[in-house]
Amino acid sequence: MVGSVDLDETLGRTVRLLSQLTNQVAMVQYPSLGRAKVRNIELIQSADTRVLLILITDSGRIQQHVIELNEAVDVHLIGEIRSKLNVSLAGAALAEVSNLLTDFAGGFALANRMQVVLIVESLLDQVDANRQDKIILAGTANLARREEDFPGSISPVLEAIEEQVVLLKLITEMQSERNGVSLSIGRENPYEGLANASVVVSGYENQGSEIAKLGVIGPTRMDYSSNISAVRAVARYLTKALGN
Repeated sequence: MVGSVDLDETLGRTVRLLSQLTNQVAMVQYPSLGRAKVRNIELIQSADTRVLLILITDSGRIQQHVIELNEAVDVHLIGEIRSKLNVSLAGAALAEVSNLLTDFAGGFALANRMQVVLIVESLLDQVDANRQDKIILAGTANLARREEDFPGSISPVLEAIEEQVVLLKLITEMQSERNGVSLSIGRENPYEGLANASVVVSGYENQGSEIAKLGVIGPTRMDYSSNISAVRAVARYLTKALGN
């Protein structure tokens, strides 16, 4: 089940594996929260006025936050809030959570509504704080080892890969061509910093739908056959890992 996967650990392991297999800079995009749905919400009372909120999405992302309440809360109330949150939100897109919880506190006794509001506000803050897409990298040092394969300086490439917005826009716009893999070579890249680099990208899936992408960045003289094979294989590995 995807909900049992530690997404950070899985993606970190995946990006390191891809870098080791290709000797290139590897990148893995986190699943987009814009497409993610609520899988489950847990509320665990750790003290009279402290509750651990756990949000699990269908893409495998797990978010945790400790909520400090302003008065002691009965364990049965925590159970009721958890149950009603899951009834209201299970299967809902994260983008819809705010609207779905507009009148949520109204379903509880007046004496309990302040605590319910605090929990709902914490959940909404958690969703909003993690709405921005991100990407993780591994193997940046591989560029320095291949510096002779880049005309001039590798500085423009290094600067480009430090810009998450640039990489996210690039790989998001790249459309799969050959057996699920897409290529952008040299000046095909729309960003000047990558004019002497090549990018190989493939999507990975959950429940049969692409949820994000991974790939490598290296010199235009890279071994395309082996890098394409590695990117494709690792994308399949990650898809399987999330599915298990």
